[in-house]
Order: sequence, then structure tokens, then C-alpha cells
Amino acid sequence: MPRGHKRCPQCEEVKPHSQWERNKTSSDGWASYCRQCRAERNRVGYFQRKYGLTPAELDAMVAEQHGICCICLSGPAEHVDHCHETGRVRGVLCFGCNAALGQFKDRPDVIRRAATYVEGNAWKPTLVAPGVYRLPS
Repeated sequence: MPRGHKRCPQCEEVKPHSQWERNKTSSDGWASYCRQCRAERNRVGYFQRKYGLTPAELDAMVAEQHGICCICLSGPAEHVDHCHETGRVRGVLCFGCNAALGQFKDRPDVIRRAATYVEGNAWKPTLVAPGVYRLPS
């Protein structure tokens, strides 16, 4: 092994120490896997722990959507969307659409009002009594 290099057991490549994370607890002071393989292992573990998805299942979901967000139909499908109440995975969205659903707190009534607003229909509640508003139908 050349000085200043280490072999990654996953990709089986010999890489310079600049492509490794430091690990003071290991015998040689470097992580077990190179940065690239470590990131992939962390990604796989995250999706398995958080959503119960294997890499093959995630790839199948993205392929089923042809790699695009199922809301805006233009952004890349990169972010797993799930119901915060049940934990059920709904699909894979682009960053913007996933963030928007999060901002709307997954509330369909708010999302419908937002769509009505964007379509140009005035959404202004009418004050009926102090603290009581009537929403437009």
C-alpha cells in the first residue's frame, strides 16, 4: 500500500487519505470506508431506518415516476414524501414540492385554498361575528 493511501473494502479502490474521514478510535486513525462509499452506506441505512425502503424499492419508485416529481411533473424525484401521521410513503418528490407540502403541514384544506388563491379566485373570509369567519364556498 502506498504511503498516505488506504484501500476501501466496499469499492475495493486504493485512495489517498484526503478521500477518507478521520476516526480517532480506529487503529490507523481513518474511517473504515472512503467518503463516497460511507455516504452511500449512510444513505441506504437512512432510507431503511426512516421509511423501511431498500435501495431497490426506492429505485423502483423513482423509475415508476420516470424520475420526475409527481406533483409539478418537472423537477427531479429525489425526496421521499411520507404521511407524518401514519409514516406511509406516498411517493418521491422534488425538493420544492416536498418542502411546500411540509409548509402546508400536509393539510388538504389549506392546499386547496392555496390552489384557489393562485388560480386568481379571491379567498377572503367574511367576518360574521367577533372571531367568527365564514369561508367562501
